[in-house]
Amino acid sequence: MKLARRLGLPSLPGVLSPVKRLRALEFPFRAPSTPRGVDPVHEPRRTGTRYDTSWARRKPARVVRAAIIDGPMRLAVSALAAPDRRGDDRLLGLEGPAIFAANHHSHLDTPLMLTSIPEPWRHKIVVGAAADYFFRTRVVSTVSALAIGAIPIERTKVGRRSADLAADLLDEGWSLLLFPEGGRSPDGWGQPFRGGAAYLAQRCGVPVVPVHIEGTGRILRKGRSTPRPSTTSVTIGAPIRPTDTDNANRFAARIEAEVAMLADEASSDWYRARVRAHAGKTPSLTGPSIGSWRRSWALGDRSRVAKLRARTWPEL
Repeated sequence: MKLARRLGLPSLPGVLSPVKRLRALEFPFRAPSTPRGVDPVHEPRRTGTRYDTSWARRKPARVVRAAIIDGPMRLAVSALAAPDRRGDDRLLGLEGPAIFAANHHSHLDTPLMLTSIPEPWRHKIVVGAAADYFFRTRVVSTVSALAIGAIPIERTKVGRRSADLAADLLDEGWSLLLFPEGGRSPDGWGQPFRGGAAYLAQRCGVPVVPVHIEGTGRILRKGRSTPRPSTTSVTIGAPIRPTDTDNANRFAARIEAEVAMLADEASSDWYRARVRAHAGKTPSLTGPSIGSWRRSWALGDRSRVAKLRARTWPEL
């Protein structure tokens, strides 16, 4: 307006004055201001454990997710991992929801499991995913919930919100895929199992299906961004339930022992794995307590050893 007066031009119309007056209005025409000395009220975050995943379990999202799992995800897993799947027959008598508990070496473990779990659990299953990683932003949260059916789980502590959500879904008939180690293996060996899967199984009265995954660490291990094709195996075990004498810690130890026995079975055969398990000599998932380079050497290439092993009759 000053420039207009200097140039001898007519001033701007007075239509702007009502806008200025409207901007000057206070509550309720504008958001209330916070008085001095009072902490402002912050809206709760919509990410992490507070992200609402209920929309991803409605029919439109389930149809899209089924198309993703049975289409591009299955093709990608077949091309990268060439999985050898065993143990589906051990689930023949299982009915209703279950918790699938597997060891964890790679981000490829989730797609591999989602394409390996048989019907009727495959298309009615949610994945317990780390809230601080898979739900760190709204975009990542949306993709995780839609593509893999992820729900946010606190892995650094026992969160009541996460536990209640998982328990409610189990009660509604949804199965749950969990990786009880809490994170990917840093060196190829397993990590001690935490008690989340055991606690939920006891709370909801559902069985736990132990699963061993081998080979995904060679394809996309922790710290690597580019996958390298290799071979994998998925060995599904028989469902187990907690006994009256089990608490969460003891049942978690039983789940870990079952997965260790499946690992022994994958690297040898069913009979010898059962003999070693009966004698209490099943190799540990966590590996020997020795130096890092010796642990790497002891790990070796178990898939190659499994392929080269000679098939022999059991010694009776």
